[in-house]
Amino acid sequence: MLHLTLRQIEIFSAVAQSGSTVAAAEVLGLSQSATSAALKQLEQGLGAPLFGRVGRALVLNDAGRAVLPQALALLEQAQAIEQAFAARAAPGRARLPVRLRVAASTTIGTYVLPQLLARLARSHPEIHVDLQVANTREVADAVQALHADLGLIEGASHGDGLQVQSWLRDELVLVAAPDHALALQARARPLDAPALRAASWLLREPGSGTREMVEHALLPHLGQLQVSATLGSSEAIARCVARGLGVSCLSRLLVQALVDGGELVLLPTTLPRLWRDFSLVQRTGRPLSPARQAFVQACLELAHGPS
Repeated sequence: MLHLTLRQIEIFSAVAQSGSTVAAAEVLGLSQSATSAALKQLEQGLGAPLFGRVGRALVLNDAGRAVLPQALALLEQAQAIEQAFAARAAPGRARLPVRLRVAASTTIGTYVLPQLLARLARSHPEIHVDLQVANTREVADAVQALHADLGLIEGASHGDGLQVQSWLRDELVLVAAPDHALALQARARPLDAPALRAASWLLREPGSGTREMVEHALLPHLGQLQVSATLGSSEAIARCVARGLGVSCLSRLLVQALVDGGELVLLPTTLPRLWRDFSLVQRTGRPLSPARQAFVQACLELAHGPS
């Protein structure tokens, strides 16, 4: 005989994600006392506490961290059952809404996600996406901690327990202001390694996928980069480069409009063309729900076909 209920699992997951029974109660439309009572019953049924208290916040302990992925999987499976039978009972009725928490690194969140979300809205209007934009390391951490259902990153992920799948190729290009000394020099001939090595570079902060990919692509050829400034936004870097403050290596997706508008120029070089992969990140071992499967499919369709 089961001693656990799906409602208890739902409440546990809400507390784990919000950090308190008060916040979880607001999300679920319950009283705080009912939420606390259900959580206590779950812990009694399992024979172990699932949280520790840090100040006024509830923080998952080792047992809670072990239970959370299974709890989320159960809730996703229950939601899938509801969706399937709702569709059978009323084929013409809109499907029940599903919320999907997605974390994306900056360039993807700004330049790729709008098209991707539009595609998903057309094919699966019942899926509502809550989007968090951060750098690659923070996105991987959010997926690892189950604060995000899926992550989209620009660089490699070195975290344990993560499944990484390449899905879209992006070109990295070197840019400068049209009147920058290197831009003027490049009109006569492509820039070689010594010229690039002597330049002042504007780069993203450590932990950024763009920073990691730029260093991975350029350092084997240049040995070192003279970094004059680091900024937390690739778009800010592009604007600073357009003002003549240095050169940079950025996503073509990001700079193309500025190049078309004459604010930036692409620097021809003797280096090979630079590419990086955008990747999907999921928690290893977590069953793929219908909503996450639909999101992954939209990503793959965007990479391989027209919108």
